[in-house]
Amino acid sequence: MPFPAPYDSWFPDAAFDGTYGFDEHALRRVPPVAPPTGLADTWRRWRAEARTVDAAPRTLSTTTVDGRSVSIVEHAGADGIRLRSWLVGPATEAARVGIVHSHGYGGRDAIDLARVPDDAAAIFPVARGLPTLNAGVGAPEPVEQHVLAGLGDPDRYVLGMCARDLWLAADTLLLLVGDLPLYYVGESFGGGIGALGIPWDDRFIGATLIVPSFGQYDERLAVPCLGSGEVVRAHVTEHPEAREQLRPFDASSTLGFAAIPVRVEAALWDQYVPPPGQFGVANAARDLELAVLPAGHAEYPGWDAVTADAVRHGRAHLARALRAAS
Repeated sequence: MPFPAPYDSWFPDAAFDGTYGFDEHALRRVPPVAPPTGLADTWRRWRAEARTVDAAPRTLSTTTVDGRSVSIVEHAGADGIRLRSWLVGPATEAARVGIVHSHGYGGRDAIDLARVPDDAAAIFPVARGLPTLNAGVGAPEPVEQHVLAGLGDPDRYVLGMCARDLWLAADTLLLLVGDLPLYYVGESFGGGIGALGIPWDDRFIGATLIVPSFGQYDERLAVPCLGSGEVVRAHVTEHPEAREQLRPFDASSTLGFAAIPVRVEAALWDQYVPPPGQFGVANAARDLELAVLPAGHAEYPGWDAVTADAVRHGRAHLARALRAAS
């Protein structure tokens, strides 16, 4: 079956259609998964437990990048495990906002300041288990093991732990830089983890979620993909009870509890994070700015311009959220 234009020419070697048969109209109608009974209480309990953990940050090294101080810091995760992050100071004399900036499932080997304004401080946490700073720490590194780690115990499932670790990363930023309103930026893995974690932390004034993962498992589990969702799909096929174990960790179920403005950049074609899952997350947001991308997890004609435009509008969303919170 031929792919819809322009994807037939953009991705001639693709093994399957990354639209999964959805056009934009259909994607905008994908419903979030209704939260199971007790979901909010569970996440609020985890948030309360995280407040009792001392982040106890420690600076390991500091250098200067483009006029900003950049440090590697060590701090506690939600269960007390020691994790490492990059901490970036503002380019101006004082920061007006703090950004918690997560990453994709490949981890992170360097900071990316594209979405960090000059008057922002930022922490770039690296999820437990993932490279480079936390490879194998607190979770196995290979994606096929990482995404399933602890699934049988909701208090220990790795995706929940990674989301709860974001709260400790935020603690670390505020302890080292000072009391600031917080904004979240996360892509793919980081987009989904953010949608799980930010609704329960009232220090955040806004968020940008880029091609977010872990949303709308009813759709994710129904189709193949090239990302971590394929590992989960295979596992649920062999262990049907795992579908229920995933319910507290559906980003489309949790994001609806966030009262803050949320920008979602969701793709029409994506073989790694199926678009129905991305739009399921977007459609859950109560205060949504939606940016529709031609494709995700792939480069295509005009990709540079689309990305630059997304970054520009993402910064504008942050600025509006900051003004609204002032």
